[in-house]
Order: sequence, then structure tokens, then C-alpha cells
Amino acid sequence: MTKRLFDIAFATLALLLLCPLLLAVALWVRLDSPGPVFFRQQRVGQGGRPFGIYKFRTMRTDAEALGPQITVGRDARITRAGAWLRRAKVDELPQFLNVLRGDMSVVGPRPEVPRYVAQYPADVRATVLSIRPGITDLASIEFRDESALLARSADPERTYVEQILPAKLRHAQQYVRTRSLWLDLRIIALTVRAVLGPHAARHPDSTDNP
Repeated sequence: MTKRLFDIAFATLALLLLCPLLLAVALWVRLDSPGPVFFRQQRVGQGGRPFGIYKFRTMRTDAEALGPQITVGRDARITRAGAWLRRAKVDELPQFLNVLRGDMSVVGPRPEVPRYVAQYPADVRATVLSIRPGITDLASIEFRDESALLARSADPERTYVEQILPAKLRHAQQYVRTRSLWLDLRIIALTVRAVLGPHAARHPDSTDNP
């Protein structure tokens, strides 16, 4: 109950404070390329229930038909506005709406698409999906430059499934075992530092880890 109250209070305050930025970004996305302002994609939430995650649209409207569900380096499907939104993580801000809807928490394991969740080992799946997924977690910080890492791979899909996804799941399981309000506050602080720190202005193809 305490976590849910914190999520509602934090998401409400964030949306109020960020309202001018959100409106400006919405206008930019609309003017930059044809298509809707928001992108909604099915992810797997608590208990294995699917839900639609909100993001500012950063790709062409036909992106899912043109390539994989992961982005690699300078993905040609990404729009001009989308490149900056992804680098600054501003595209994730609409997920505060998912928090208010009860689909997500501010902090928790990042939700995956069904095709990758289907590859979770049964015991890992039960643990990771036992709580609401989050907007941020330690894996999000560690793999902040995930697309750059995948760009260096000869087989990005295989690298994601065999290397990155297992590391993310280890973080997720550790979070489920040790979660607390204090841990959430620490992860939020680390996320803000990662987003606003010196590396935040680097090009998304930077090979440095956060």
C-alpha cells in the first residue's frame, strides 16, 4: 500500500511539474513527422497481464513492420525528434500515466514485450512478474546505451537474448527480493543523475557505459 501511494503521489507531481515540457514535446513530435504523438505497445505486466505502455513516438509509424522490436545504433526508423527524445529518455515520461492507471510503478523491473517474456525461465518469470513493472530500475541505468552495445554485435537479436536480457533479469530478481521505499528513492536518484549527468549529452552511438 505504501508503494502504491508513493507511486500515485510521485506520478501526479511529476506530470504537473513536467506539463509544459510534455506539451512542447507533443507539439514537436507532431510537427517533426507524420503520425500520432504517442506510441502504445503491448508489454507484459504483473501476473503476466498484458497492457499498453505509453511513449512519445520516436519512430516512423511503420517501424514495427520494417524491423525488430529492439533498436540498434543509428536505426533508420528513428525520427529526428525521436533521436533526442531517446537520448534524453524523455520518450518514457508518458509512462507516468501508466503508473496512475495501475499498470506500472515508478520503480520496478522494466516490462518486456510478450516474445521476450516467453523466453524467461519459469521460476524467473514467476518472480519478475510478481510485482508491477517500473519506469526505471538498475538495469535501465546499466544498459542506458543498449542500442550502441547492440550496434557493435554481428547478431543484435542474439546478443540481446543471450547477454543483455539475462543480466536484466538478474537485476529484476534482486530488486524483487530486496525492494523497499529507500531502494526506490536511491534508484530514482541514480536515474536522474544518469539522465542529467555529463554523458547524457553524448550521441546515442557512444560506446561508453553509463
